[in-house]
Amino acid sequence: MWRGAQRGPPPLVRPGAQPFTPADRWILQPGAQREQRGMARSKARVYTCCALLVVVVIAIIVIITVTTRRRCADDTFSKAAVAADARKCSEIGRDMLRRGGSAVDGAIAALLCTGIMNPQSAGIGGGAIFTVMDRSGQVKIINSRETAPSKVDPDLLKSCPLNRSGSKWIGVPGEIRGYELAHKLYGKLPWAALFQPTIKLAREGFPIPPVQGLFIPLINNSLTARKLYSDETGTLLKTGDKIKFEKLADTLELIANKGAFAFYTGRVAEDLVRDVQQEGGNLTLEDLASYKATVTEAWVAPVGEYQMYIPPPPSGGPLLSLVLNIMKEYQVRSAPLSVEEKIRFYHRYVEAFKFANGLKRHIRDPRFKSDKMAKEIIAESFAKHIGSLISSDRTHDNQYYNLTTYLDSLGTTHVSVLAEDGSAVAVTSTINYMFGSKVYSPSTGIFLNNQLSDFCGRVDNVFPGEQPPSSMTPVVLKSKWKTLVIGASGGSMITTGLASALINHLWFGKSLKEAIDTPVVYVDSENKVKFEPKFDEGVIKALRAFGHKNETARKFYNVVNAVEKKDGCICAESDDKKLGETAGG
Repeated sequence: MWRGAQRGPPPLVRPGAQPFTPADRWILQPGAQREQRGMARSKARVYTCCALLVVVVIAIIVIITVTTRRRCADDTFSKAAVAADARKCSEIGRDMLRRGGSAVDGAIAALLCTGIMNPQSAGIGGGAIFTVMDRSGQVKIINSRETAPSKVDPDLLKSCPLNRSGSKWIGVPGEIRGYELAHKLYGKLPWAALFQPTIKLAREGFPIPPVQGLFIPLINNSLTARKLYSDETGTLLKTGDKIKFEKLADTLELIANKGAFAFYTGRVAEDLVRDVQQEGGNLTLEDLASYKATVTEAWVAPVGEYQMYIPPPPSGGPLLSLVLNIMKEYQVRSAPLSVEEKIRFYHRYVEAFKFANGLKRHIRDPRFKSDKMAKEIIAESFAKHIGSLISSDRTHDNQYYNLTTYLDSLGTTHVSVLAEDGSAVAVTSTINYMFGSKVYSPSTGIFLNNQLSDFCGRVDNVFPGEQPPSSMTPVVLKSKWKTLVIGASGGSMITTGLASALINHLWFGKSLKEAIDTPVVYVDSENKVKFEPKFDEGVIKALRAFGHKNETARKFYNVVNAVEKKDGCICAESDDKKLGETAGG
């Protein structure tokens, strides 16, 4: 009955499915089938074209990348670079980057190495300021500069004109706390890994580098330091002799294995405090235990196409910004060529530094003095005002610049690092003068800083916990396509070294090396003008005729180390003055 009632062909059934309903039958019509096949072929063609387009784009990118790399000079790098005061330290920093470490990892490892290659300049008995840019371009400042002890001598500043060596000038070391905070925020490699190369070097020993050897005679009157630098007969070691820092290696190993607190508490802290107090110092266990590094925002100042990121006070960043802003007002876009142009340029440059010297008293620890004036100093309107006070044909007495005599400082080290991911670190570290206070802790292998002498002539009172004002200015400059990581050592000469390098490189078009090698003029704490050897004699005579008092400097300590990425290539330069060399890959 059912069969007889059925009309048409039996219903079609999809495998494993229910029979199609009449509503489904449209898909079975011949025209629809052809349309379906056509759509499938169209989609296939679209997918094929898209795939080919992706392949072509990738090929173009690869060709551009390879071509760009081929254009890089033989003395540049394609991935990353480190510029430190010693080649070995640059290599140690580079090796951390090769192992997958961050820019901060490379910087810390290079600084630890500097503490034995150039211990007269820096070490864990001092302090540091980091300017760190992460891969996204965000910039932070990590400040671990030394602080005045809780029992700082209230009459300390009365001793300023005298010898600044000795235990009373020692500030609470912040170096290791700075490393700890930087590594916590940006580190990738294990903490202990950053210490191992320097520990190995310190234990096994190495030939004394020329720069370290040059300053060894300065510790002749320190019995403990002299013992470190003497052979079996009691004769002072010299350049090329083998030196070991075994006690320091023990201290570094303890910090590597147990963390930063091993420096600020426990046996190392007890040994360090005991050694300092035996030398007459007033450092206490509480001073060490309570020390904290800080992280803050960078201040930003425009420099041409770049944004320049500087550390705020107590660093010298605002004064560098001021000098650049003053000179920018003169529309200097190319190097002065004629004698008249050179004289005019350097007269204005020297005047800018004289005004900067008069403003140094406003660079203070912001926890103890408002930084309102320091913020005004970096404003372009302030630079215009200062520029209006510069006479075109003469200089003035010190009163005109509101100069109060302070003391010049020396020493310091700087490391610049640029990693493959675009992150960067500029970090300046110091124990202040050569070998700092010249107080050596034989129990820990640490040279202590004399950082409190930086208060001399800059403040009326020193408060417990206050950080001394500084010329240290680790800088990162960033434009849309370029990155420049730069800083300097040389105490009070830092600002002139950086200003000279930046002006000659960014405005005058000199290569990074040429800009760093350009002879500088330095305006000292009494506004006397000092010229680096090979400086233009005609300019010197003309500036003297303008009334500038010049004085011969025995040695120029400004040492600029920089790394720059431009057009896909990385250029790195370590200043020849410390015989440093860069490393990268």
